[in-house]
Order: sequence, then C-alpha cells, then structure tokens
Amino acid sequence: MTFCELREKDVINICDCKRLGCVTDLVFDPKNGCIQALVTSSNEKLWGLLGKDCEYEIPWCKIKQIGPDIILVELEKEKGH
Repeated sequence: MTFCELREKDVINICDCKRLGCVTDLVFDPKNGCIQALVTSSNEKLWGLLGKDCEYEIPWCKIKQIGPDIILVELEKEKGH
C-alpha cells in the first residue's frame, strides 16, 4: 500500500463512530524506519468558515483494520472529557 492510497481513506474511531478525517502525514521512528503514528486532519468548518480544524496523531498500535475505503482505529475518550 502506498501513502497516496492511505490518504484516500477516511479514519473512523470504533469507540464512538466519529470520523477523524483523512490521513495527512506519517510519523516514523528515525532509528528503525517503522511507522509510529498516522496524522489525520479533519475540517469541521461550516461552509468552510465557522468551526475549527482538528488534527489527530494516532499511534500505529491503535489501528485495528485498514479496509478498501476506511481505516478503523480504537481511541478511547480521555478521562475528564
């Protein structure tokens, strides 16, 4: 699978069914070259004006499945939120 193929997939959190956006970047371990995390970006703006951009760094170990159209991750809510 190429990075371009990853970028076309939506990332979905299976804990709350929330869409976390699309893959925008990868984080690598400089010592061994392994992928440590996916970075996603989600534009939650209304008509592109009101709202916020959300970016998530998802540890590779939290990825549960990469399918033809989506990437399923398991991110539990932080305590206190």
